[in-house]
Amino acid sequence: MPPSEPDDDARQVMSADKAAVSRALNLVEDRRAESHARVADLLAVLKDSPKAAGGHRVGLTGPPGVGKSTLTSALARSLRQRGRTVGVVAVDPSSIRSGGSLLGDRARMSFDPTDKGLFVRSLATAGEVGGLAYAANSSVRVLAAAYDTVVVETTGVGQSEIDIVHVADTVVLVIQPGSGDVLQFLKAGIMEIPDILVVNKADHDELARRAVADLRGALRTAHAAGADRDRDSDWETPIVATSATKGTGIDELIDALDAHRGHLETTLQTRRRQGEVQWTLDLFSRKHGEHGVSTLGGLATLKARTEQELDGGETPLSLCERLSREYVAALGQTT
Repeated sequence: MPPSEPDDDARQVMSADKAAVSRALNLVEDRRAESHARVADLLAVLKDSPKAAGGHRVGLTGPPGVGKSTLTSALARSLRQRGRTVGVVAVDPSSIRSGGSLLGDRARMSFDPTDKGLFVRSLATAGEVGGLAYAANSSVRVLAAAYDTVVVETTGVGQSEIDIVHVADTVVLVIQPGSGDVLQFLKAGIMEIPDILVVNKADHDELARRAVADLRGALRTAHAAGADRDRDSDWETPIVATSATKGTGIDELIDALDAHRGHLETTLQTRRRQGEVQWTLDLFSRKHGEHGVSTLGGLATLKARTEQELDGGETPLSLCERLSREYVAALGQTT
């Protein structure tokens, strides 16, 4: 039986048909060359979804053990109580032997499997650095076409949690009281990344207050050092204390998320486009290295071209494949 047409698949995804969403995610995770064209066609149609344009993409990141999975679960349930549909991408560590997802994060989440307004998917990192899977960007685009809010939970690999800014509209950095993470984040420059800071496991009031105070001090230090985030320098990063297991602080977190989404109203598409440009460059450079970048004119030239092509309607994955073909052709001419 021949594969269904991309438009048919896309319409079913946009209607939030869970089976169709699952098939689409299976497709974007397929790295076989013969699937790349189908993925590109599907994403090209999905980018025009009304939900994709008006939704919210939230990234949850932070070191292992801070309770990101439990917090994601509590956040999704509260969003559903507010009448919003939710898609979750939980990026899990890969099995060393099989390369598959260990599904540890999803195992710690508790959702109603009959809820048609909620979809949860685990992705394996497959050895990728930066806390995100190869197909994370494409998966977010699929879910964003079907659901009001997409939550991306990263693996939590500490200082490599930077790639999330290329995928999410709003980045939430989660820490826990008494962990000593703040100093490490200052050293790594990670305090420049989050739009919202969360102190989770804030069950012990004194430790939570100290953690909040430490974060405020870290923000002041980052500001004094001139480390303001270029992409959103006029946003004052809020600090929210939560206890995901008790459900406290979740409403405040949603209010902070809504405030940041409103703040982005005039710059959202620019931010998303910057993320798509960087993701395209990352995909290409991971595949072909510095030699590939230099062969196509160097980073500045390749970035300018990527911006132009994406503005013209290309998607990151399809553009990366076209650039790869040009690189291979250039190699053939020089041999």
